[in-house]
Amino acid sequence: MKVILYPNFSKRNALATALKCCDILYKLGMEVYAPDSCREEISAKGFVKFGSKREIIGGCDAMLAIGGDGTILKASEYASEYDVPLLGINTGRLGFMASMESDELENLSKLKTGDFTIENRMMIDAALIRGGREISRHSALNDIVVARPYSRITDFEVSTGGRTVSSIRADGMVIATPTGSTAYALSAGGPILEPETECIQVTPICPHSLFSRTMVFTASRILEVRHFSAEAPVYFSVDGRSNCDMYIDDKLIIEKSPKTLRLIDIKGFSFFEAVNNKLMSPIK
Repeated sequence: MKVILYPNFSKRNALATALKCCDILYKLGMEVYAPDSCREEISAKGFVKFGSKREIIGGCDAMLAIGGDGTILKASEYASEYDVPLLGINTGRLGFMASMESDELENLSKLKTGDFTIENRMMIDAALIRGGREISRHSALNDIVVARPYSRITDFEVSTGGRTVSSIRADGMVIATPTGSTAYALSAGGPILEPETECIQVTPICPHSLFSRTMVFTASRILEVRHFSAEAPVYFSVDGRSNCDMYIDDKLIIEKSPKTLRLIDIKGFSFFEAVNNKLMSPIK
């Protein structure tokens, strides 16, 4: 079995956790790989093989993201592209998508025995259309956020099938997957969705209305998002990165992605435990 590590050494305890993972996986008889960017920190482990992410991930059986939720999001780009199952190990603050904490590394033995489940997480694609031509295309595991800089209020319109379904005056909007329902969309007042459901959630950010609420669409819907601010470009971001300007005549087309993320749940019911332990105060 071949396993690639994807650590974020800026996170506390990530380096120590990565080194422990190397030793455990090696003792289990697995081949261990890591990106070239980790060579300096992990080179002491002579059995680890290095290469560019795209060179080594294609032939691997699993990918270990070591850090916080941001690390898992970045790793998901590669894991979804090459259809490699991803296991999150939390060394960050929340680690909501992680299946393990850094003090639970004994569970790595389940990778060899197959004692784990795979959750298929839906992703969404966003295509920026300008002058009738596709300028760029992006994939998101969590969300696409459309907003003006400095939280300036703007008029937005969401349509599908040529019909307007929502006109929103707000600071912006979060178009989220079920996985992303526990991220920015939750902070904006959206509902928590079980991550293996398939739908697209649109939540306004600070709407200038008493009655503006989240809308949930079936995954087969193709949504078109426009804005009506001529004063300055609106931007959209993809999973908190890839900020792109969106001008008044642009359209953002959002639909279910053909790609999915295969997320490893190594302990069972990790999502429900995370909701209870990390998002809600336990009942005393």
